[in-house]
Amino acid sequence: MQETTLNAGAAPAPKPQKKNRTKEYLKGWVPYRIKRYWLFGIISAIALILPWIRINGNHFFLLNFDHKQLHFLFVRFDMQELYLMPFLLMLLFLGIFAMTSVGGRVWCGWACPQTIFRVIYRDFFETKLLHLRKRINNKQIEPDWSKPENQVKRIIAIGLWSILAFVAAADFLWYFVPPEDFFRYIADPSNHTVLMGFWIGIALFLIADIVFIKENFCVYICPYSRVQSVLYDDDTLMAVYDPVRGGHIYEGEGNNRHKVANSVKELKAREPEAECTACESCVKVCPTHIDIRKGLQLECINCLECVDACTKVMGALGKPSLVRWSSEREAVLHEGKTRIFRPKVIAYFTVLAIVLVALFVMGSKKEHMLLNVNKTTRLYKILPDGSVENDYVFLFQNTQDKPHKYTFEIVGHPEIKIVRPKEPFHLGARMKKKKVVILKTDKVLAKNETTDTPIPITIHAFAVDAPKEVSVFRKTVFVYPRYQEIEKVLKEKAQ
Repeated sequence: MQETTLNAGAAPAPKPQKKNRTKEYLKGWVPYRIKRYWLFGIISAIALILPWIRINGNHFFLLNFDHKQLHFLFVRFDMQELYLMPFLLMLLFLGIFAMTSVGGRVWCGWACPQTIFRVIYRDFFETKLLHLRKRINNKQIEPDWSKPENQVKRIIAIGLWSILAFVAAADFLWYFVPPEDFFRYIADPSNHTVLMGFWIGIALFLIADIVFIKENFCVYICPYSRVQSVLYDDDTLMAVYDPVRGGHIYEGEGNNRHKVANSVKELKAREPEAECTACESCVKVCPTHIDIRKGLQLECINCLECVDACTKVMGALGKPSLVRWSSEREAVLHEGKTRIFRPKVIAYFTVLAIVLVALFVMGSKKEHMLLNVNKTTRLYKILPDGSVENDYVFLFQNTQDKPHKYTFEIVGHPEIKIVRPKEPFHLGARMKKKKVVILKTDKVLAKNETTDTPIPITIHAFAVDAPKEVSVFRKTVFVYPRYQEIEKVLKEKAQ
């Protein structure tokens, strides 16, 4: 009896708290969303700071149409040196192909300005700052815009974003108009209407895009989502739902997939071992409004917020997430581990390496002056003594920031002399100058009786004060007339 009383009076054994169990299972786990926020901050800081950094007056990247220059890796190239652009474009597209083959639309979810701007507007302004949205992890419920206070808050959010939109538009333009010129130009808007038009136009587009178009830009406008389908394979990393563990929520193939389980009860009736709780946390958090359990969809931007949502829910049950950043081979087909280094990826990175090496080799051969050699319409002139002159127009350009004295010589043809110009000439920093050049020979260079003979020659132009650094070679031709023309002139002189 006493024992019974003691047992009855004893406090019941404490039940393990669900919250503590979740904390223990997810100990040390950092959501992908937080990692993305950190990366967004780093990318934004780099994008804003980079245009301001100059080394020897050159920018990291600047395609300047105003001064007709390309700055790349703090080296300046003039428009005549834009042979580098094809290599840059190849790097861009091959990089996109390689990145997509390995990580799917990882660019979209982790680095695209569209995604970064939407996170700033939706998650920070609307949710955290103004509380228009209740929670970041439910992006499917729009605020009640019929409430006056929500309308006021929306106007405030749009106003805040408008300020950032003009900053972002200016930052974009700084890669085409350097900041040191940009602010000087906008201080005089009447004389720089094109720049002002671009700045205002880009800012207005960003406001309309981020506030009104939203993720529809990613789904319907951006061409990248259409390209990805031909770049994916079974080993491409993406947000993937495991139907073997979780159960099949959808059936069918492609666009014919349809939902067959709307609740745990319906799912358990079909697959008793299915682990999906049908909480739809992965659906609620998705910014592009898809159900990841439906399989691969072009709308998915690989933001991995669905992975975070499922990790929290399944973590409370002491189980791993049903949605993972994995591949279909590993998570859906269960055919083994994901193969990162597969033939297609190796081929992409091999070509990327070749293009990168070619880019640096070509960039290392930068010329510190430019010279265009054009022949005049007159092929040649035969003088009374039988000597032959050829006329040219040389366009010299000093691409450096200091003046130089220039001259040139004929390489390998001592029989061809320079008649004009006789002396070296000065050319100021970043300046151009045309020179009429006359070359002459009094030697017989060819005795072809029927046709004129083009003789290849090499022009070596250089700065007298820096001959090793500022030096270029150009090939052209010296046209020597058919020999009977020479004989005719000599006969006329003799008469």
